[in-house]
Amino acid sequence: MQEKGVVLKSTGKWYHVELEDGSIVNCRIRGKMRLDELKSTNPVSVGDIVLLNDTIDEEGNRLIESFEARRNYIVRKSTNLSKQKQILAANIDRAYLLVTIHSPVTHIAFIDRFLVSAESFRIPTTLLFNKIDAYSPEELEYVDALIDLYARIGYPGHKISATNKENIDFLKNEIKGKQVMISGHSGVGKSTLVNALDANLDIKTNAISDAHNQGKHTTTFAEMHKLQSGGYIIDTPGIRAFGIVDLDKAVISHYFPEMRNLMGECKFNNCQHINEPKCAVKAAVENFEIDESRYQTYIQLMEEDENEIHRKNIFG
Repeated sequence: MQEKGVVLKSTGKWYHVELEDGSIVNCRIRGKMRLDELKSTNPVSVGDIVLLNDTIDEEGNRLIESFEARRNYIVRKSTNLSKQKQILAANIDRAYLLVTIHSPVTHIAFIDRFLVSAESFRIPTTLLFNKIDAYSPEELEYVDALIDLYARIGYPGHKISATNKENIDFLKNEIKGKQVMISGHSGVGKSTLVNALDANLDIKTNAISDAHNQGKHTTTFAEMHKLQSGGYIIDTPGIRAFGIVDLDKAVISHYFPEMRNLMGECKFNNCQHINEPKCAVKAAVENFEIDESRYQTYIQLMEEDENEIHRKNIFG
């Protein structure tokens, strides 16, 4: 008899699965289960709904037989030299990208690449600008400008301070009953925020590395935590680079909402928005209706070859 459960933690070969009765069991994959069209280092990820058989191996582990079709998932290029991908999480209702403008710096190109990837998997995303209590008035003005930029495109943005638990009540209400993902560079405060959102959680946090002004990796595998208020929050490993994977250059512009809205106004149906005449997107950039930084990210993606798109490190 099969039982259904949701994957809370994946460490490569071993999984923690919450069953429908609330109990948590240790599991491993049966045989060489792989996705049909996605070469992945982790064929099962946190957020997956899995089916377990009633077999228990000699070490007390249940066996994962299969998993249900995903509503969505988000991947990045594997850190090794293969062409495989790492599935960060599956079945995500909303992604939250934590952004800091120093200690560490989250570059705009990183934000844009994350948003392009989320768009390609149809995952709505909110930007959370953390550590606002550490910013000068001039830096707060810059944060406000970024929030305005992305809000006009369709991505909500909020200023928060996870350490002081300021301005996060809206977030507690927003994630209630949902399965959401928290992502961003190491050191931006992901684990601190997750702890602040639920008093029962006590996720390990670390300080910023003085040597490189970058975050130390505290989360090595994605893990999904059950919330008292209902729903789940996925804490992902700190991401230094976000490789865009498997996107046809002919459709990359589709994942920039401000470009997608203008496509029907270009002279050519297959316009790539680079050198073509009477391009509505280029005209919008010249008229400041599309932000220059967003367009430059698009150009970079279009100019990179496939392997470079995978390897691109945009941490700094």
